[in-house]
Amino acid sequence: MKELLNKFLNAMVAKKGSDLHLKASSQVRMRINGDLKIASKNILSAKQVEGIVNSITNEEMQEKLHSHKSLDFTYVLDENSRFRANVFYQMNGLSAVFRIIPVKIPNIEQLKLPDVIKGFADVQRGLILVTGVTGSGKSTTLAAILDRINETYPKHIITLEDPVEFVHKDKKCLINQRSIGQDSNSFSDALPAALREDPDIILVGEMRDTETIDLALHAANTGHLVFSTLHTLDAKETINRVIGMFPEQEQNRVRLSLASVLQGVISQRLVKTTDGGRRAVTEVMVRTSRIEELIAENRDFEIPDTIAEGKEIYGSQTFDQHLFDLAQEGVITEELALQNASSPSDLKLKFEGIGKGSTKKDGSDGGSGEMELEAFDFKEESEEE
Repeated sequence: MKELLNKFLNAMVAKKGSDLHLKASSQVRMRINGDLKIASKNILSAKQVEGIVNSITNEEMQEKLHSHKSLDFTYVLDENSRFRANVFYQMNGLSAVFRIIPVKIPNIEQLKLPDVIKGFADVQRGLILVTGVTGSGKSTTLAAILDRINETYPKHIITLEDPVEFVHKDKKCLINQRSIGQDSNSFSDALPAALREDPDIILVGEMRDTETIDLALHAANTGHLVFSTLHTLDAKETINRVIGMFPEQEQNRVRLSLASVLQGVISQRLVKTTDGGRRAVTEVMVRTSRIEELIAENRDFEIPDTIAEGKEIYGSQTFDQHLFDLAQEGVITEELALQNASSPSDLKLKFEGIGKGSTKKDGSDGGSGEMELEAFDFKEESEEE
């Protein structure tokens, strides 16, 4: 059954897809340029999906899947293709999702991220957060920033991830990467240990609970540079989420600590481009005395306007500013910009004020959801494989 999985993964790589979906009693699907496409009309049986999972996991992993009802791990197809895998139970049996992890780490220029993000690689201490929904490119942006540091400074970097995605080779930096569950039991175990391992920079894959947040803030307060991620939409919500996770009696302490160490927030959304691809739209909050004051004084509602006002001086930008710029460049359509805007009415007025009445047509594929791929015959694969 492993050979059947590899056929689909190779097909997805060839189509430049991002995710492969296997579900018991359903058709195989792939996400191509953000759209979920049917990869074959054949149906995978529950036994076939179970056989695929068993063929790429060991006994310990299978026991964890049975007890936790889900499992995260990294699957290596070949030297050029690695995938972050998640297997889980659903009402018809098992499902599995394989997300491609580029072996070659793209740089900030290749990702077409704003130049201001390069500056985060030069920060010496504090906390930098990259936020966005699942699949918005947070890990890729973080990898690009770490790679820039790796090429520039002689630092010791420790990453704590679940699981390890991008594999960094030592360049100017010494980089130790630890996978939660394999190299450490939990973030709350690994993070205090990391502070005793002479780090300059610590990457925490995700700030999932108050204990991890507290430890990350402590690490930033003691002179380390900490990177982490959150599933939040923008900088204002990120600050509210971090503080709001704590009991009310602790929130003022956390707010003051966050105000003193937060160096920046990068929030991302992926949108379709006029050439059929996808592009990261980013909101970037850069630390200034004004931002620190707003966080400390619980005036988070003023943060979006402050970010917008700092565009020319500090390089900060809101989502709507970036959407407007991309639409003016013809990278995305005005219609798509309005659909993804934080304030569609304000952005519409901005477009109308410029006097632009026409936009380029969206070249993305809005087809039926099916894609032309090799017609894989599942029956050729024996269930014993």
